[in-house]
Amino acid sequence: QAGVKEYKLTYYTPEYETKDTDILAAFRVTPQPGVPPEEAGAAVAAESSTGTWTTVWTDGLTSLDRYKGRCYHIEPVPGEEDQFIAYVAYPLDLFEEGSVTNLFTSIVGNVFGFQALR
Repeated sequence: QAGVKEYKLTYYTPEYETKDTDILAAFRVTPQPGVPPEEAGAAVAAESSTGTWTTVWTDGLTSLDRYKGRCYHIEPVPGEEDQFIAYVAYPLDLFEEGSVTNLFTSIVGNVFGFQALR
């Protein structure tokens, strides 16, 4: 689909077991028509964590697994058609220590601007 980057293979990890050090978030998402909920959840995890760091990874400078957000569960919103709750775990190392502003803007900042969601 034009304009939509595929994130599911990297950021949708239903087998992931959350850690005590993870920051957990839940997002209510409405995927665009034709976008599976798992892809929408993975896009949330990517765009709010390391989804824009692609060029750094190819240079071998940063470990994706250490810093990426992971969509580990998706469930439908009861009584709402085509709406889902995407559960995302973020490693604590992703965020600047002691900065609530950094944490908030990292998690929420990019989520509202990408095309996988309505």
